[in-house]
Amino acid sequence: MKKVTPKLVIVFICLIVLLVGYYAYLANKEKEAKKEAALTVVQETLSRDLEYDYPATPKEVIKYYNEILRCFYNEDCTEEEIESLGQKARELYDEELLEANEYGTYMIKLKSDIEDYKDNKRRITSFAVAASTNVDLFEEDGFDFARISCAYNIMEGEISNFTRQVYLLRKDDDNRWKIYGWEDAANLEENQSEETE
Repeated sequence: MKKVTPKLVIVFICLIVLLVGYYAYLANKEKEAKKEAALTVVQETLSRDLEYDYPATPKEVIKYYNEILRCFYNEDCTEEEIESLGQKARELYDEELLEANEYGTYMIKLKSDIEDYKDNKRRITSFAVAASTNVDLFEEDGFDFARISCAYNIMEGEISNFTRQVYLLRKDDDNRWKIYGWEDAANLEENQSEETE
């Protein structure tokens, strides 16, 4: 029987260490590749191609719009990402709303709003778009309109605030629902009660 020499033991241990090290290296490399492959919330929101994958219903338009809003106000976006998200939001706007919000002015106001949210430690923690059965569809001046409500929970520091917006959408020539405008639900209710008095 051959005698095991100390040199052979050292070579054997070195081989085991090298194999374990190489395995750890490969495992770490795989984890890093998965991290790189995973899209951020902003990247995922921006990846939607509205030319070919436009939301089909008023509810879906508002859901996607709210995903954009959450990116604006909850994520740490670069200047470039804010501009790209702003362009995505504008793709959801009706022509009249676009005309009323010239791009340069819109971007200045948007960046100011985002900064205000960050300064006041505000975040949109959740939103809930009304069920499709609660969409008010109507026709006016030869256009199809949809009215839909969306509830928001906004945290400001440790304080939780609840608010509702009512969105008005108009169908364009390509049968796509576009955001025509929106208003705080409390203002609408106040206006309606004044009209009935």
